[in-house]
Amino acid sequence: MLRGKFSLRRQLLVWLLIPQVILWVTGAILCYNVATHYATRVLDDSLQETGRALARQVREEGGQLELGLRHSSALMLDRSEQKLYYSVSAIPGGLIAGNHPLSPPPPPPTLAEARTYFGDVTGQQGALRVASMYFPLPASEGASHRWLLVQVAKGLQAHNRLSHEILVATALPLGLLILVMSICVHWGIVRGLKPLTGLKSLMEHRDPQDLAPLELGNAPEEVHALTHALNHLLSTTNENIARQRRFIADAAHQLRTPLAGLKSQTELAMRETTPEGLRDRLNMVHASATRSIHLVNQLLTLARSEPANQTGMPQVRVDLAKLVRELTAEAVPRALAAGMDLGCDSPLLEAPIHGNSALLRELFVNLVENAIKYIPRGGNITVRLNREGALYVVEVEDDGPGIPDEQKPRIFERFYRVNQNDGNGCGLGMAIVKEIAERHHGSVALNDARPHGLIVRVTLPASEDDPALKAEDA
Repeated sequence: MLRGKFSLRRQLLVWLLIPQVILWVTGAILCYNVATHYATRVLDDSLQETGRALARQVREEGGQLELGLRHSSALMLDRSEQKLYYSVSAIPGGLIAGNHPLSPPPPPPTLAEARTYFGDVTGQQGALRVASMYFPLPASEGASHRWLLVQVAKGLQAHNRLSHEILVATALPLGLLILVMSICVHWGIVRGLKPLTGLKSLMEHRDPQDLAPLELGNAPEEVHALTHALNHLLSTTNENIARQRRFIADAAHQLRTPLAGLKSQTELAMRETTPEGLRDRLNMVHASATRSIHLVNQLLTLARSEPANQTGMPQVRVDLAKLVRELTAEAVPRALAAGMDLGCDSPLLEAPIHGNSALLRELFVNLVENAIKYIPRGGNITVRLNREGALYVVEVEDDGPGIPDEQKPRIFERFYRVNQNDGNGCGLGMAIVKEIAERHHGSVALNDARPHGLIVRVTLPASEDDPALKAEDA
């Protein structure tokens, strides 16, 4: 399922700006709460101070409590910029003085609980902040305690206005700071992603045939990692293309000679007038065609064994011991026809490995056929299979003339033959053996036999489910 395209720049902006907006909103709420708290505290202190001042003006004359408030002070309370509401009462008793009835809080049951109560009420005058204060009075006859209740109230308009002013004074600078920070973040993201833009431009304007490594110069570490991965891909692609070109060139070069010979033999056969001469020419045509078919098969096997073609090759569990015995038995008639003795020496009843059975079969067929092809009649060939630790070792030994030490490193080169005058081979057998062995995480080596001859030694890793390996680990 294909997912929608998304912009890395947009994703970075979203995930960087959303936390900033959340922090800005949280900071504004905290600032508003702090502003409201301190504004309320200032208002409560003012109401409490006014209430205490009123309580000090209460006098008892002739057994009656009176508020000795001067006329000028009363006018000041009524005509102040923000009207002050007050009420002075005796408990038990009644209202002593006041300019607005206020609902009293519950009276304190004991002297120790006498304190100031603050609260918000809503009435005809709007929202009010009320401070209710209890002051003890001398006890009268029939009552254990007497209380003086002073209540003072002010509207919350000024209080709310002060809170809003503090909020605006705090939030606006924070908003400007967030805006500046957002601009800086956007600039930083654009600048940080600039190497990716440069890489995109470099790839868009690059010649499809140009597989040279990419160079970005001073780029971030992450972009260098991406460039390194792309360079590795380009290098692998370049190697595969070079390998294909080399294979095509080699195939064209090697096929040109047998096909030209086949054409010449055919032309000569067409000119023959006697049955004997025509038969001889047809035999030569058949031999040339056989060599061409062998060369094509070898080229195809070599192409299948190359690394670029291994991803699609099935890997299964293969019994190497059974494979070696079967291939040796199949090659016995060819060895007898060539006047040679071919045998198999394998003490292992089972040798499981993980690999491609067709390629492994081609590997050992090439080893045995090379031995049959290049040693003289009357020679001996022995195929051995043994296990050394976690490796299986297959050796093909012959008592032929062997290979000089100076030529052994070149044996695995394509189209290289020890005897260049020998027209029976195409020089691909050992190259195929090496490619297949390496594709199966193994190796191949050439050793001298005693007193003379050659030993081709192939090592392959054993399968993890090999019972012998499990027994050793246990």
